[in-house]
Amino acid sequence: MNILIVFAHPERRSLCGALRDVAVASLEERGHAVAVSDLHAMGWKATVDQADFPGLAPGARLQVAAASGEAFGAGALTADVVAEQEKLLWADQLILLFPLWWFGLPAILKGWVDRVYAYGFAYGVGEHSDRRWGDRYGEGRLAGKRAMLIVTAGGWEEHYAERGINGPIDDLLFPIQHGILYYPGYAVLPPFVVYQADRLDAGGFATVAERLRERMATLTTTPPVPFRQQNGGDYRIPSMQLRSGLEAPGATGFALHRAGD
Repeated sequence: MNILIVFAHPERRSLCGALRDVAVASLEERGHAVAVSDLHAMGWKATVDQADFPGLAPGARLQVAAASGEAFGAGALTADVVAEQEKLLWADQLILLFPLWWFGLPAILKGWVDRVYAYGFAYGVGEHSDRRWGDRYGEGRLAGKRAMLIVTAGGWEEHYAERGINGPIDDLLFPIQHGILYYPGYAVLPPFVVYQADRLDAGGFATVAERLRERMATLTTTPPVPFRQQNGGDYRIPSMQLRSGLEAPGATGFALHRAGD
């Protein structure tokens, strides 16, 4: 299996860096081909601007979606973006590995998504009609592939529990798992989360490393999160409202979009 790890931490000697080493070694031991996009080491440009679209006329107003689509269709995206898109097409499995900073992605990783997920590549694809609303949420260019998150968090696990002050971890990661991974078609595996990242001693890390090895050994067999497919009949088109009666009793919010929740 081909596996791409997108690594987003400025310190190679961090806990994230150590988890990267464990994951790569474990996967390679099992015969997988592994590529790593180390965004800081690559000097990844995180912001979308006119430099991303060299075909845009000087002084023209930048409309990002339109410019992105035109550049993708013309084969005129910048070389760094094209290289990452080719890695995504090559990979059977995508892993995003990052620290949870201010309840979301580090800026450099968000910028990777903003630039690599071009219009026509990761969104804006498929038929739009009264029967379908594009190939997205379970369909799309990256359908048939799997993805997961490896995340470190500073707080206690209890802080991210159902009644925890930080909010449930599944809710905090929903925009990433559902909106970034599931949207273009990935089957999304449950995340691997390490809590109290700055307080982990050698014994604690040994336990975490063994858990991560176990997860890497089951990438092809772990059932994905049961997100509902947009065009599978659960949603009214084009309103995109979930049909009544499909949710579990008492389910609200993000849980509505998981079958069986």
